Amino acid sequence: MNWPAIPTPSLRYDAMSHATDLPAALDESDALRADIYRLLGRLIAAPPDQPLLDFLAGLEAEDDGAPLSQSWQDLAHAAHAADSEALARAHFRHLIGVIQGEVVPYASWYLHGTLMDEPVVAVRRDLRQLGLERDPEVKEPEDHLAALCDAMAWLIERAPAEQANFFTHHLASWGERCMRDLAAVDTPFYASVGRLGLAYLAMEAERYDAALSAVRIVDPAPN
Repeated sequence: MNWPAIPTPSLRYDAMSHATDLPAALDESDALRADIYRLLGRLIAAPPDQPLLDFLAGLEAEDDGAPLSQSWQDLAHAAHAADSEALARAHFRHLIGVIQGEVVPYASWYLHGTLMDEPVVAVRRDLRQLGLERDPEVKEPEDHLAALCDAMAWLIERAPAEQANFFTHHLASWGERCMRDLAAVDTPFYASVGRLGLAYLAMEAERYDAALSAVRIVDPAPN
């Protein structure tokens, strides 16, 4: 796929003075992974504008029968049929709400049933250790799913050795459940975003499980 620059990250982070230096150039696969995380974060945090809808409608995914490929095709079809003003209303209903939306995309909610609970403290602590802190203009706490997608994109690009640990501790336990709930909403576009997120996070979980298993099975040589 040919990607445009994804609009300004949905929930931005400021790099602190001790942030990790930029590593060598990413390979194509990792660059695409970072872009997908950034796109998911953008779509969860705010409704798409017309240029983004037009881009999504023009996506052409290889039809290999895999869930991720089907999800891309479904998103393209839904974007083609969608109206940006209607999606703004749908985004509010599904993901924000007067009190809360139909889907509450926070780790604290999925793991503890409340907001601003232990998971946000843990994410905030780990982000600071990585040299990141929330932009003061951003109001949503760091355990918002869009914020975690932004963080994963940053880690893939800037601190790849930390990505598996961050995913395992802050996304693996609830991200797929949240995307599955989003896939069940009655707006075709947002349901397709949920299916894409579900397929992608499942694929990422397999990647990190394999990586962590490979580390665990390497035993030190006996004396």
